[in-house]
Amino acid sequence: MNKTAILLLHCPDQPGIISEVTKFITDNQGNIVYLDQYVDKEDSMFFMRIEWSLDHFLIPQDKIKEYINTLYAQRYQMTCNLYFSDQRPRMAIFVSKMSHCLYDLLARWKAGEFECDIPCIVSNHEDLRYVAEQFDIPYYVWSIKKDHSNKAEVEAAEMELLKKEKVTFIVLARYMQIISDDMIEQYPNHIINIHHSFLPAFIGARPYHQAYERGVKIIGATSHYVTADLDAGPIIEQDVARITHKDTPESLVLKGKDLEKIVLSRAVSKHIERKILTFHNKTIIFS
Repeated sequence: MNKTAILLLHCPDQPGIISEVTKFITDNQGNIVYLDQYVDKEDSMFFMRIEWSLDHFLIPQDKIKEYINTLYAQRYQMTCNLYFSDQRPRMAIFVSKMSHCLYDLLARWKAGEFECDIPCIVSNHEDLRYVAEQFDIPYYVWSIKKDHSNKAEVEAAEMELLKKEKVTFIVLARYMQIISDDMIEQYPNHIINIHHSFLPAFIGARPYHQAYERGVKIIGATSHYVTADLDAGPIIEQDVARITHKDTPESLVLKGKDLEKIVLSRAVSKHIERKILTFHNKTIIFS
């Protein structure tokens, strides 16, 4: 596919925004290949994703954001994020001991489903090094003490690695550690977690056991961006499976693992495709 620019924007809703942005692109010989927009009537906010070919675009790539900010940002109180299709996202995967989400992500990446690079896998245990070796990806381990006395030191080393590898987003593939506020601030809305329940139900640890004790008839999985509030960040993707009174906590875990894999992969795919816009604590997911 030819090189494209992708613009994600939101601003207070008012007439003329689509016309102005599309005119800017077409007047500069850009060919629009994708446009999707949404108006939140409760908040009177306008959201849009627009993508156009740069083959004959008159404005140099490194000047496009400057033009958009000058023309529209102040005028429409617009918040914009601009991406380019030839700038591949770089994903770091954080894991602990469970392999199902890691295997699924790496298999999809190897099959070409994810247009991104994976420069490193980070863990607090040695257990999954063999998986990383199968896919020829560097695997780094920093053990965290039970009293968390070395957590700050560990995260400093991890952040140094992420910076060195030019990581653009992080996926927590059943990483059983709480991410510090410092790391979250470095990657706002760029740390994706998979939680093994249909949030906001059963937050925290052992949600399948909580679900079993509550006698629910549906279990779920939720992928969300990580914020300082535990399991309360903007939700990207969710799915559910029906269960019965015959299920045990162990069978719920097995059924849940299938949900976790598919829900996490969908969320990662949407992030890589730059089809997610966050506003307050919600997401707008473009088709």
